[in-house]
Amino acid sequence: MSDFRRTDRTDAPLYLARYTERRRERAADEGGADDGTPLYLRRFRERQGAEPSRTVMLEEQGERFTRQYAEVTRSHEIVPPPERRERDTYDTEIRIIRHGITQGYSTDAGLTPMGGWQAHQRGHALAKTLRAWPRMRIVCADTNRARQTAEQIHRGLLDGLDQFGRESEIAPPETIPELANFQVWTPDGPRDITSAFRQYQSQMEKLERMAVGERPRWLVEIDRFYRTQLGGADPIQQWLTIPLMYFESPQSCVRRFWRGFNRLVAESPGSRIIAATHSGPIRAFATWAHGYDPGEPVNTEEVVVRIRPPLPSGARTAFVSYRNRVTEVNVPSSDDMPNWES
Repeated sequence: MSDFRRTDRTDAPLYLARYTERRRERAADEGGADDGTPLYLRRFRERQGAEPSRTVMLEEQGERFTRQYAEVTRSHEIVPPPERRERDTYDTEIRIIRHGITQGYSTDAGLTPMGGWQAHQRGHALAKTLRAWPRMRIVCADTNRARQTAEQIHRGLLDGLDQFGRESEIAPPETIPELANFQVWTPDGPRDITSAFRQYQSQMEKLERMAVGERPRWLVEIDRFYRTQLGGADPIQQWLTIPLMYFESPQSCVRRFWRGFNRLVAESPGSRIIAATHSGPIRAFATWAHGYDPGEPVNTEEVVVRIRPPLPSGARTAFVSYRNRVTEVNVPSSDDMPNWES
């Protein structure tokens, strides 16, 4: 009897096969050109191109913008007193964003069409808030789902800039090692939890088929992690609360993130940094900042880190916001972070 809960499949789902076929036909109609732009975005641009241009630039107090930008940026703004504004200023903003919906976690799969649309929408929404950020930098983890999320956020930003008549210096997405997902130790060395799943699956199948020998400890821990997920429970909560000998610890992920953020802030002062990565380290980061587990981020949900100017002593603090909770934390220096493995 087949297991109805099983999600690993060698063939593409029907909706994905139809989507791929439509893209192939579309590329053939256009002479083989396919730059990876989603179909919904192509059709939107075709409709926009078919209509007469209605972009009218307004100018107010030296700032130029479109009517549409003025409409979408309306808010119930509360202007704080001058002393409060000076106390709450910050010079760098980091948005840690979870990847969009992916095709599966048994392999290093990319995003589904819906996941690509989510990431594009996130980038388009960020284009509405570029007023204070003339420079932006997009970074991501070195996995297909995080990389494609960063690429779609980049496209959404560029489309929003064009639509709203805004300008910003945005570098293409780049991968950095500090944003990697949490790692699992295997006989072949540390591996991303998704990459380790393939090795775990082949080893477990061999042991169950031959029924010989004891299972190594790293295999037992991965088996417990994935069985928790299959049972409908929360494997990330297990990782956050139960000591695991062969898994990278949550505090190690938080230190790794801060090492990366400190480097990016030093390289790109005064910039907004968009970081596309995975839910486990994001949740560990939010748990560290707020002192409790605020829960699993949904696809393209974000944790916002606003780093304040240095204090006279040279120390820095940051506001970390997630799900309507804001906490001020000390920014740890990379030189002061302990290395328990040494």
